[in-house]
Amino acid sequence: MNLGAFSLSLSVKDIAASQAFYEKLGFTVMGGEREQGWLILKSPTCVLGLFQGMFEKNMLTFNPGWDSNAQPLEQFMDVREIQKVLKSAGVTLDNEADESTTGPASFMLTDPDGNPVLVDQHR
Repeated sequence: MNLGAFSLSLSVKDIAASQAFYEKLGFTVMGGEREQGWLILKSPTCVLGLFQGMFEKNMLTFNPGWDSNAQPLEQFMDVREIQKVLKSAGVTLDNEADESTTGPASFMLTDPDGNPVLVDQHR
């Protein structure tokens, strides 16, 4: 199973300060709208999402259908199929994608240490 591109989504208090900090570490902005409270930053080997006021905790994020540069993949496992595999393996989901739909959808689960995991398909 391929969950798609991985990033760490950080819940930040001051998006401008966080952006400046991570830029000093070599990250560059690759997407988002700071005025809306979100930015996606990339280093050569890592993607970080900065989110101000959107969620309470940091979370691991996977994006089926994207490569690590947020470019669409020709073939990928749909988020609903990933959800079915996880459910059949006995994984408890916090919320689910509507399996009767197509296109963008997401679901969430929590790892054994309480870390939220978002599987978020954008296309």
